[in-house]
Amino acid sequence: MKKIVSLLLIVLGVVGLVKAQELPVRGFCVVAPNEAQLSTFIKFIDEELASRKVNTLVLRVDFNYEFKSRPELREKDALSKKQVKRIVEVCKKNGIRLIPQINLLGHQSWAGRIGNLLKVFPEFDETPHVKLPEKYEWPNADGLYCKSYCPLHPEVHKVVFDLVDEICEVFEADAFHAGMDEVFYIGDDKCPRCSGRDKAELFANEVNKISNHLALNKRQLWIWGDRLIDGKTTGIGMWEASMNNTHRAVDLIDKGVMICDWHYDRPDQTAVYFAMKGLSVVTCPWRKPENAIAQVKDLVNSRNRATPELKDRYKGMMQTIWTGLGSFLDEFYGKKVVTGDSEVACFKALFSEINNIPVTKP
Repeated sequence: MKKIVSLLLIVLGVVGLVKAQELPVRGFCVVAPNEAQLSTFIKFIDEELASRKVNTLVLRVDFNYEFKSRPELREKDALSKKQVKRIVEVCKKNGIRLIPQINLLGHQSWAGRIGNLLKVFPEFDETPHVKLPEKYEWPNADGLYCKSYCPLHPEVHKVVFDLVDEICEVFEADAFHAGMDEVFYIGDDKCPRCSGRDKAELFANEVNKISNHLALNKRQLWIWGDRLIDGKTTGIGMWEASMNNTHRAVDLIDKGVMICDWHYDRPDQTAVYFAMKGLSVVTCPWRKPENAIAQVKDLVNSRNRATPELKDRYKGMMQTIWTGLGSFLDEFYGKKVVTGDSEVACFKALFSEINNIPVTKP
């Protein structure tokens, strides 16, 4: 009898283990296509993402859409509504959740180029005294990486929420990605509104303001997780974590926010940290296949070993692409060869590892 009971316990344990390995999010994140790339991208979604059982596509749109609410913020040759609907339809066909992104708070400039928001509304600039150089170099005396908008400017949310609402509607999205990574300028000493304020509270209040706005239409907020990690205590540093004291915001933000936890040089296991803080988390690799494989294994192990309360917070994996859509597609379809770290190799390794996980049918 004891042997039978032991055998049953082993079987139940194995079943539980297999079920724990199912990943709710199998994602892909890339910049939105231009008109010339659109057909190839749709083919890629239909044939390559679908065949790999990708079920979530985060599309970094920013100002690459013909906004009707704020036409002055459009990029030149932005995607039309008709073109967006082609992406929407191929995602619907393949059961892929489509989540648009516009960078909010940070990433309002890049190198020597100011972004459209601060170009049109310079009064929103958190650090107007910091001028963009003709030739950008890092490090620099101003600590300039990317500019931020001032989260306490009384007019900024009227503008950005027009964009958020319109982009969510045209993409028929039930979630929105606000970026919010690598925010180096926040609570600047020279800002008349933010000076002297707690940077963690400023960051958390902006997250919650966006989350609450999205919740009015039953949409979920997704953000990158780096500003919520203590870069000094962990040793992770200023890029994949925070060195300007925003990390305490992790205890102040809405627990319904999805955290996209990116680590590109090492497979740091901070997903455990976010889960234990009560937040759902998606682990995000970039271009190192060995890291992506390690991250899948870590995530599966975390889900297998977690309490029932923690298990469901480990949502899955999302491949990120940062070299540009054209560059990625050229490498994927053999038009160019990349030596060394490769987004395509990482993408293939990630989903090979994910799709080798045993999955039980419900």
